[in-house]
Amino acid sequence: MKIIKTSKDMRSWSDAMHTEGKTIAFVPTMGFLHEGHLSLMDIGKSLCSTLAVSIFVNPTQFGANEDLDAYPTNIERDLELAKKHGAQAIFLPDKSDIYPAGYQSYVSLEHLPAHLCGLSRPEHFRGVTTVVTKLFNIVRPDTAVFGSKDYQQLQIIKQLNKDLDFNINIVGAPIVRESDGLAMSSRNAYLKPEERESALSLSRSRLMAESDVKSGEKSAATIKSKIKKFIESFDHTKIDYISICNPETLDEIDIIEGKTLLALAVHVGKARLIDNIILEK
Repeated sequence: MKIIKTSKDMRSWSDAMHTEGKTIAFVPTMGFLHEGHLSLMDIGKSLCSTLAVSIFVNPTQFGANEDLDAYPTNIERDLELAKKHGAQAIFLPDKSDIYPAGYQSYVSLEHLPAHLCGLSRPEHFRGVTTVVTKLFNIVRPDTAVFGSKDYQQLQIIKQLNKDLDFNINIVGAPIVRESDGLAMSSRNAYLKPEERESALSLSRSRLMAESDVKSGEKSAATIKSKIKKFIESFDHTKIDYISICNPETLDEIDIIEGKTLLALAVHVGKARLIDNIILEK
């Protein structure tokens, strides 16, 4: 496994792989890897002849008073896990390489970020789309794999890929859960033991809504009200949003008829957790 620290060297590696006729799968991460990240690597490895992984805590997607300085890291462990799961190149750039002095160019979408997480984190997706654009240009992958836990991010990246003609195969991977049902996240490390049960209110809300819809409930307002009451019955929880929306446009809907996205964001102690499910009658 090759550790690459500059954009120039990363491009050279990518060019060499393509010259040899190899295809590149790419998994961008912010590190502190867990089974969710590793599942993305396994998928990427199965789709292409080489696998590249980036580890970069992107400062432009953190807002004021968010957890940039506290974001968990363990580079040595990350490198060991990535190697074990078949990564042939790890792109480990410095902030000054991605955002050199005088940097002033950003990429943003018009519609999709103005929903869900974008309402309470207005600068977040501009940072995501900017760094993903730069990483796509540096790594030049044939396929890129993203988790579907952050459903909005996945839709935004698919749109970015389409709009800017990257011609990359964007693959959305299923949510990986811990044994108790909690969606895996690096931020789960923030949870105190007494907050763990409260964190499960997200995954349990999903299942509750799924059951109600299968039983014939169509009212988005009724389901959201029930979920709100349920989550607020747990200690340590503060709801950011409960959204029932069109899975393509992310626009809110009133009546559940076809495939519909339920998306949740809840603060549990210091952790801001997200989860989602596609509801179907």
